[in-house]
Amino acid sequence: MADPAADFFTRLSLRGQEPLLGKTRGTVRFDVVDGPRTEHWLVTIDRGRVSASRGRGDADCVVRTDKALFTALATGAANPVAAYLRGALTFEGDPGLLVRIQRVLPGPSGERS
Repeated sequence: MADPAADFFTRLSLRGQEPLLGKTRGTVRFDVVDGPRTEHWLVTIDRGRVSASRGRGDADCVVRTDKALFTALATGAANPVAAYLRGALTFEGDPGLLVRIQRVLPGPSGERS
């Protein structure tokens, strides 16, 4: 069975340079809750160069959500800012990174925003 979270982060790492994040620097950790387990993914953005890896670490922004919502985010079926406003997603840290990270998430049609 495919893991949408792992697939998303693998594809994100393969992108390399992301022009939509050309002026962005920071780290975003995604804490994806799946029942009693929590998967941690760390995304590092350095002036458009994006890398992602499994694991904990200090981050400028920490996004916490359940696996079902993350799957929706990773497939373009949900928007992170809208999910935050509904209370379905929480974050700590830099709100600007939450807004910017949605640039690498697929849009409603499956395309990047």
